[in-house]
Amino acid sequence: MADAAPRLKGILEQLIGTPLPVRVRAWDGSQAGPPDTPTLVVRNRRALRHLLWKPGELGLARAWVAGDLAVEGDLYTALDRLSGLIWERDEETRTLTRSLRDPGFRSAVRGLFALAGSPLPPAPPPEEARRPRRGLHTRHSDRRAISHHYDVGNDFYELVLGPSMVYSCAYWPAPPPRGTLEQAQHDKLELVARKLALEPGRRLLDVGCGWGSMAVHAARDHGVDVVGVTLSQEQAAYARKRVADEGLTDRIEIRVQDYRDVTDGPYDAISSIGMAEHVGSRRYLEYATALHRLLKPGGRLLNHQIARRPQRDETTYRVDDFIDAYVFPDGELAPLGSTVTLLERAGFEVRDVESIREHYALTLRGWVANLESGWSRAVALTGPGRARVWQLYMAASALAFERNRIGVNQVLAVRTPESGACALPLRSRTWN
Repeated sequence: MADAAPRLKGILEQLIGTPLPVRVRAWDGSQAGPPDTPTLVVRNRRALRHLLWKPGELGLARAWVAGDLAVEGDLYTALDRLSGLIWERDEETRTLTRSLRDPGFRSAVRGLFALAGSPLPPAPPPEEARRPRRGLHTRHSDRRAISHHYDVGNDFYELVLGPSMVYSCAYWPAPPPRGTLEQAQHDKLELVARKLALEPGRRLLDVGCGWGSMAVHAARDHGVDVVGVTLSQEQAAYARKRVADEGLTDRIEIRVQDYRDVTDGPYDAISSIGMAEHVGSRRYLEYATALHRLLKPGGRLLNHQIARRPQRDETTYRVDDFIDAYVFPDGELAPLGSTVTLLERAGFEVRDVESIREHYALTLRGWVANLESGWSRAVALTGPGRARVWQLYMAASALAFERNRIGVNQVLAVRTPESGACALPLRSRTWN
């Protein structure tokens, strides 16, 4: 008798203490749960063993990446319904506390072991980053983390990001279909250029330059000279070819270089777009101080960075397990207030903060659509596991931005001279 799904549904509801908000289909073809909802497909018993040996988010992520777990129906709806059960820390804490004193909970765990079959733990998928033995955010560990995420093939990034090859939040004039991803990325680069007051004769440092999009835009459309630095060999090779194809080799230099090793300042402006998340809290003041040192008096920094919500006790913050293991090893998110404080401690005057949280949700949904429409090619380029990593992380991140679990901000800061004259207009923004 095919009964794995009803048994699994009952066990899971015992464990989480609430009705399961999605349908379940098991490896034996049985189904259980509410109709007209997305279906969580448990393709084999190994999915349960992943969960048993790494309870919570990391176990589920391993099962997803390995292909043992899937979703039929709308992925966003499934993740939204499951998010409170998987990613909410308070819920996780209550569940763990309950497990210590509830015989029913312990019985459910025994039932899950029985349903899972073999007691041996499955190996993690090969896409999981191996944790470095050394301290975080050394030059060596940063190169390793950047390579894990970015050196997966430029063809894959072209498929996901589209022709702009911009891997950060776009700036949408209107939601799709009136606004397009390509136009929104162009508008974001132009927004950064305007905030930095780029014009001919000025010199820009683009920290974490990616595939060269900001550097090309600044040199081609605003006449500035640009130095772009990245730790990714593949990004640098792509960016250099792009610069050559644009005929801008006399205006743009792309380096494989750590920002801490840049010594040829001063610059008139610095753009740091989607890079500071890799710096880490221990190194953030060092990062801010280094950029302050590289600017001329009166020079501007545009720091475009994802932020998390502050916690009552900041010492309890830990990096999201799935993101740390599969997406951005060693990446850290900080509250906006902490970022502004550290920039000010480094000597900057913060002049403007613009939240573009909703824009990132639209951007991520655009990337997911690109990935899913080119799924066969994505799998051919990077393998099914890596493609599943990207699908899950981008869809879950889109929901996180939509629900205000995380945000993204452009912080404009100035190395204001002693005279106090920072050369910004009295009114820097126009509100609609």
